[in-house]
Amino acid sequence: MDVHRSVRARQRILAIFLPVAAVLYVSAEALDPRGTDQIVTTTSAGVKLLAIAAKHPGQLYVAGTLSIFALGALAVSYAALALLVPHRGWVVATVGALVGGIGAFCGAIVNVLVGISLAAAATAHTAPDAGARFLVTSFNSGAGQLFTYLYFITEYTAPVIMGYALWRSRSVPLWLVVLFTVGFEVAAAQSSKGPLVILFMLPWAVAMVLLAARIWQSAARPAARDPRLDPEPVSSL
Repeated sequence: MDVHRSVRARQRILAIFLPVAAVLYVSAEALDPRGTDQIVTTTSAGVKLLAIAAKHPGQLYVAGTLSIFALGALAVSYAALALLVPHRGWVVATVGALVGGIGAFCGAIVNVLVGISLAAAATAHTAPDAGARFLVTSFNSGAGQLFTYLYFITEYTAPVIMGYALWRSRSVPLWLVVLFTVGFEVAAAQSSKGPLVILFMLPWAVAMVLLAARIWQSAARPAARDPRLDPEPVSSL
């Protein structure tokens, strides 16, 4: 009994991460100053970006911090979504959780470069060319390119893998699977456009809330008894 109670408590804790990830992710994109959510590959682009960042350094710090927390919550959310696929499709769900976790980790590193490093360079009181060269060097480094490529690949593939696992398990209605998968793809494609991004990311956020409710409800159901664990009946003869 205590084991089942602890498992249900952990499931509910994991379920909370889905709406938290959605709120943090949407908030970070909405607060990000317009035009700053981009990779810096040339010095001229870096100078223009620093001019924008210099006007909104505090906003950039807040948005960058929220994005890191959002991606951390998203990594946990993928593990929580895998709980909805206990039988059929569990291997695919596990792969989706792994890919999503790796993508969230890489995304957190990339968002440090895009948000926090940009704000730091804009407030360092250095020459614009020097700040721009710092940003270009960071993004063009081997580590920067590796994490950026991994982030962009996994960001779009992980929702598809998890969506397929949810559909295959038949534990989630098809319309909710589509809302989650397509909504996530649309949300991931958004750039810093101000509060307007909320409208584009809202379908995915709704899907995350509904999926969290299903994980919470599944935790309330009694655990199914595995017949292999039942002892063999002993004959009295």
